[in-house]
Amino acid sequence: MPQRTRLHDEHCAIAQALDVVGDWWTLLIVRDAARGVHRFDALQRELGMSRKVLAERLKLLVETGVLTREPYQDRPVRYEYRLTPRGRALLPVLIALQDWGDTWVLGEGETTATATEGSGEAERVRELVGTKVPELHLTDLDGEPRDPVARESAYTVLYCFPGAYARKESCPPGWAGIPGAPGCTLESCTYRDRLAEFTAAGATVHGVSTQRPDEQRAFADKERLRFPLLSDADLTLTAALRLPTFRTAGVSRIKRLTLVVDRDRTVIEALYPITDIEASVRAALEAVRRAGGG
Repeated sequence: MPQRTRLHDEHCAIAQALDVVGDWWTLLIVRDAARGVHRFDALQRELGMSRKVLAERLKLLVETGVLTREPYQDRPVRYEYRLTPRGRALLPVLIALQDWGDTWVLGEGETTATATEGSGEAERVRELVGTKVPELHLTDLDGEPRDPVARESAYTVLYCFPGAYARKESCPPGWAGIPGAPGCTLESCTYRDRLAEFTAAGATVHGVSTQRPDEQRAFADKERLRFPLLSDADLTLTAALRLPTFRTAGVSRIKRLTLVVDRDRTVIEALYPITDIEASVRAALEAVRRAGGG
């Protein structure tokens, strides 16, 4: 492995962090590990980097406690690389970089909860169709871990929303002025009112936001929702699927989008951007019925 130049400001946390993850390949490896890509050959295929460089970066990430190296095959011995708690703590960093790129590199610098049809982030969401949701857990209203994909149903509708609040005064400052942010109550209540149709078509509905479970519970109780809301406050699902976000009031929030996922965890429909909330609920139901042959 080539000699690395160390950053000598030992009291600067930024410098010390960059000494571990300052190489751009390194953060891309962390990104793909968060997406569920754990094996050497799969990482090389996804990243298109040389085996030598990949081996060097993986060795560094294991040595610094960002990844673990776990055998999955005996003859010959082969390993999987998975994020440790230290590695998962980098997920907000990845999301912040993605948000900055979407806003300032690919976008016009506007804080928005939506996108244009031809934007890079819209393409990124549409490219989720045909991919799988990695095995992971979010937090339900009782604070318990829950798989966002309902195994008991043929399909799961994951409608992701920026934030829904039991009281108007709980909304972040300037919320009404952020394009695409208002409308979460309408969306949730529309799913509530059409829940029987989704159930009849073989689908479970899950709402997902990065709010705390207690915030979600207050909203769910007020609106009498009859399906789970799941918290992605630690950005596990957001990072795994590279979902578009925006940041306001110190919190990264998922932009409004809907995924329809089958029992095998494959995304069969991705709706984004959403400009007509009620139409998006109809489109999700139609996608479920179409997939089920209804």
